[in-house]
Amino acid sequence: MDDPLEQRLKPLRDTIDAIDARLVQLLNERARTAAEVGRIKHEVGAPVFRPEREAEVLRKVAAKSAGPLGEAALSNVFREVMSACRALERPLTIAFLGPVGTFSETAMQRQFGASVNGLPCSTLDEVFRATEAGGADFGIVPIENSSEGAVSRTLDLLLATPLRVLGEVSVPVHHNLLTRSGSMDGVARICAHSQALAQCTGWLNQHWPAVERQAVASNAEAARMASEEPALAAIAGERAAQRYGLHVVAAHIQDDPNNRTRFAVLGDQATQPSAPPGRDKTSLILSVPNRAGAVFDMLKPLAAHGVSMTRFESRPARVGTWEYYFYVDLEGHADDPKVAAALTELQRECAFYKCLGSYPAEK
Repeated sequence: MDDPLEQRLKPLRDTIDAIDARLVQLLNERARTAAEVGRIKHEVGAPVFRPEREAEVLRKVAAKSAGPLGEAALSNVFREVMSACRALERPLTIAFLGPVGTFSETAMQRQFGASVNGLPCSTLDEVFRATEAGGADFGIVPIENSSEGAVSRTLDLLLATPLRVLGEVSVPVHHNLLTRSGSMDGVARICAHSQALAQCTGWLNQHWPAVERQAVASNAEAARMASEEPALAAIAGERAAQRYGLHVVAAHIQDDPNNRTRFAVLGDQATQPSAPPGRDKTSLILSVPNRAGAVFDMLKPLAAHGVSMTRFESRPARVGTWEYYFYVDLEGHADDPKVAAALTELQRECAFYKCLGSYPAEK
């Protein structure tokens, strides 16, 4: 070997090859162990997906991230390792708001990894129906955006569904203006989901105030439409641009540079409290009698038992006159003693009470 560079690199590459061989051996050892776990769970009818256990694994990995690979990089690697090992038990089907290329699909992969079968649905209602009917093992739906607040249709559907919230995942939302040509020449309409249009209102008013805006079912659907019609522009993410062969006219056009959407993972199983130092959330829907001080009385059990509330949002009940449902997130699992005591008292104060589920809180 005459090349000096190759002479210097060869021993390092040999070391990497040896490390890779050990990694493959260890990954297969982990997979075999995970398969045995799956066999035991199958015997007793335990669920394939345990969100609290997977969150615990990622916390332990993060605690060991003192080397060149940081916490985020190691978490991404181990999320895919768990996804592949989970698929040895049974590949999961996940319903999400489609078509392919939406931020909902991104949220699905951030939560479950790549070793799942995605089921794109045309509406949020269809995500719920597919998961409730067993056509999908789990569903993932947007629940709130940092700029525009709650996704109202999701809140309405949570009111009636038998599904539980099993997890949450937050996704940075970077919107791009996309066309087939990469320019706005001849474009007559800008299409996107209504939330995306609202999140980009300031930028659109400044740059393209005269162009008609059209709300569609999803940003990826807007991208699909724009890929077929040169007179349309879409607002969507990079995944949708790549999927539908569109070019970026302007990147990151959202009014809030820190724009994020929180998604809820839906399923029909219960969760266990997270092992310390993990943190859980519990989500509720409440309504109170129409009398003075009812909301104040509703909240007193939380204060009495030292339970912190992280979200409180009201929404018209659409029945009766000036009646509301309250969507509440609490710190802690419903099985934690102080939370359980607070919830028992809370039910006595409420005209309507529904626990949507307890789940690991995203870091």
